[in-house]
Amino acid sequence: MARSRIILIMLAVVLFVILAFLPFSVQRHFLLISVIFMIGTFLPFVIRFERRKAAGRELVILAVLGAIAAVSRIPFAPLPSVQPTTFVVIVTGLAFGPESGFVVGALAAFVSNMFLGQGPWTPWQMYAWGMIGLTSGLLRQTRMMKNTFGRCAYGLVVGFLFGWGMNLMYVVSVMNRITWQEIVAYYSASFPFDLAHGLSNVFFLALFAKSWIKILQRFQKKYGLLDEQTDKPMGILPKGIQ
Repeated sequence: MARSRIILIMLAVVLFVILAFLPFSVQRHFLLISVIFMIGTFLPFVIRFERRKAAGRELVILAVLGAIAAVSRIPFAPLPSVQPTTFVVIVTGLAFGPESGFVVGALAAFVSNMFLGQGPWTPWQMYAWGMIGLTSGLLRQTRMMKNTFGRCAYGLVVGFLFGWGMNLMYVVSVMNRITWQEIVAYYSASFPFDLAHGLSNVFFLALFAKSWIKILQRFQKKYGLLDEQTDKPMGILPKGIQ
């Protein structure tokens, strides 16, 4: 496994430990932690391209994708849990790899909350969307991610996992005063919202994933964006891939 991937996974573990075991520090200093989080997400990306300086256009494409993911969330704010942000994060991971998916996921949460409101939930959303991008990037060479059904199944599952991760923010903050029955009730109450998130992911992935990945990989191939000699293309474009 590439050194940047190992560091990325270690970073993900460290961030989870901070969120889960220092909940009150996260609540009091959420903005500082969000900024540190954002800086940390770029570390594996920089290490991945340490053999050559990452061109400005490569950083620009990540910034653009992060902005698209963030801005696309805002019009859907009146619809709880329905937004194309997760779709953009998944597609980024599939096209450019886990480092890029992690960056765009974290960036999308941080930027969109500048409009929707920052709070203790921001680091958790950055982590949740970052992990979705990381996981989709790690799985991009699998058969599941090379067909529409597999991508939609992944989108449905991460819709629920995102909601469960956000529920964990509340659970760890009241760990000493909550019972298992209350935890089950809390997670059960979020089911309709998690389902809406998962189904919206399925909708966007089914309609737009193939064309988006094709466009992004075309840019990647034409301009050598976010690519290394050791990286393999996702392989989604050849005939026979549905």
